[in-house]
Order: sequence, then structure tokens, then C-alpha cells
Amino acid sequence: MGKRLTVAKRELASLRSEKTIVLAILIQLFVAAFSSFLAVGLVSLYDPGSVSNGFVVEFGVTGEAGDDLAPIIEERDGWRAVEYGEEAAAMRAFDRGEIHAVLAVSRTADGRAQVRAIAPDGNVRTTLVVTQIKGVLEAFERHERDRLSSSLERQPVELPPDASSSPYFGFTYTVLVPLLTFLPVFVSGSIAVDAIAEEYDRGTLELLRVTPLTATDIVDGKLLAMGVLAPVQAGAWLALLSFRGTQIANPLEILLLVTGFAVGVVTMGATAALAFRERKQAQFLFSMGVLVVFSSTYLLPESPANAVAKLAIGSPTRITHLSVVAYLAVSLVAFVGLRWVVGERGLGS
Repeated sequence: MGKRLTVAKRELASLRSEKTIVLAILIQLFVAAFSSFLAVGLVSLYDPGSVSNGFVVEFGVTGEAGDDLAPIIEERDGWRAVEYGEEAAAMRAFDRGEIHAVLAVSRTADGRAQVRAIAPDGNVRTTLVVTQIKGVLEAFERHERDRLSSSLERQPVELPPDASSSPYFGFTYTVLVPLLTFLPVFVSGSIAVDAIAEEYDRGTLELLRVTPLTATDIVDGKLLAMGVLAPVQAGAWLALLSFRGTQIANPLEILLLVTGFAVGVVTMGATAALAFRERKQAQFLFSMGVLVVFSSTYLLPESPANAVAKLAIGSPTRITHLSVVAYLAVSLVAFVGLRWVVGERGLGS
């Protein structure tokens, strides 16, 4: 074990000269340390409607079914309906800036409602107004479903429940926490590719051969350094989030999941480097492999990002706990398989 630790310390010490890696870590540190401050701006991109505090959107409602839509708009704070007898009058008010959007509502022969929405083009408030129009249409759809439910011959697809949670809460636990926990994993995998491929590029592999180190010792030491780096970073980011007021419910299990994923991703990077022994080709193969593997996990009952979000919130299910164990087991099997191949074939020349 001492030989592997020596190699691991050597790899960690060499990271200080890698400016790209140091910059990536500093960016993650900044995001974690100032998460509450950054969330204000980031949530405005994640959910533009969340920044409409004190801003009342005025909708010009016109058309033969405008009387059905106007009361729905008036029910919610932040919306105001201004009814017009003709669409031309509503458009004149829209052009003068008296209203923010125009909703022209008509009925077809079978009683269906058709809404034509007109929003400002190129205005700084365009994104917010379009988001609010979407909310109005969703509320109108729910109202129409309830009104016509007794006359339906067959039950349509159910609408998703009307969520009332804070967008800051959703953004923090579904975007920010998974991002800070898995970004170090991908960085560690990329470093693992460089750590092995550069031994071939620089010709320093021959220097390692004259030491008492075996091929397995060399690979184990490099993977140990990179595999430990990810959970240490993730733990530091979670601690900073907690210090900034974001409560993390199951930090130990999250770190266990990150460790398992780190082992798998680092093993994938080492495999690519040993297969191609050329940095550019190995990095390309690793990047494509990580993209395919991580995207494929969303087909599973519990993706890693969803598992981290549920664990952080404090609402994990039985599938969540089983997913953590499954990811850890698969990663360990891959690592053992790589060690066996290295032990049998060595590192080559």
C-alpha cells in the first residue's frame, strides 16, 4: 500500500502545475461559496417568472370567449385583465404600451377554445411576459377541463399537479447540488486520462519501470489520487452550501454515491488512456464515453442526479438507496476488471 500512496502523492503534487485544473476547482469553489448570491441571477434563467416581484402583467383580452378567460386572470396576483370589444382596439393599446400582451380567445363549432397570444418582440420584458402567458394558458386549460369534465366520453391525459414550491428551492436541489457533486467526478476522470497518457507521451514510463513498482501499483496509485479528489471536493462544496444556509439531509450517502461514480469515471478514463496511449484520442474517447454513459443513466429508475437531489432534500425512496448501492457495485467491478487486465498485460511500451 505504501507504494501506491507514494504514486498518489506524486500525482496530487503535480496538480498544482495544472492551471486548467486549478481554475476549474476555483470556479467550483466560487459557486459553492456564493451559492445564495448566485442563485438570484441563475434562477432568473432557470425560471424567469420567479423574478416578477411587484411586476403586474396586464393582458388585453378580446374575442367572443374573452369573458371566460378574464376572470381566471383576475384570480391571481400579478395578473390583470383589460377587456376589449375588438381585437383592433386591443392591438392599438398594445402598440401604445398600455398593456403587455394580447390574448384573443375564440370558440370553434364544437366548443373548443382557441387562444392567439401576442407578446412584445425584442423587449427586455419579453421573456417574463411569455412566461406569464404560459401560466395563463395553463390556468385556462385547467378551468376548461373542470368545466367540461361531466361531458367527456373518455378521460384525457391528466395534467401534472400545480406546483407551488419556491423556484429557489427547486433550482438549488435539482440543479446546483447535483452540479457541484458530479462536476469534480468528471474533472477527476479527465485528470486520470492525462496522468496515464502523459507517461507515454513524455517517456517517463520507463523511469517508473526501474522502480520496485509493478504495473498494478502504478495504475492503483494514479487512480487512488484521482478517485479521492472527487469526493473530497464534493464534501467541501456540500459543507460550504450548508454553511451558506442550504441544508443537506444525507451528506454521507451523497458522498458514497459520488465516490462510487468517481471510481467508475476514473476507471473509464484510465481504460481510455491505456487503450490509446495518446492524450487527444484518449480524452475524446473518454468525453464521448462519459456523455453516453451519464445520459443513459436517465433511462434507469433513478438517475444519479435525481438520487442526489432526493438525498439532499431528505426524501429518498427505497429505489434511491438501491441505486446508490448499484452504482457503487458496478464501479467496483469495473475497477477490479481494469486491475486484472493491467496485471495480466502490463502497461506496454
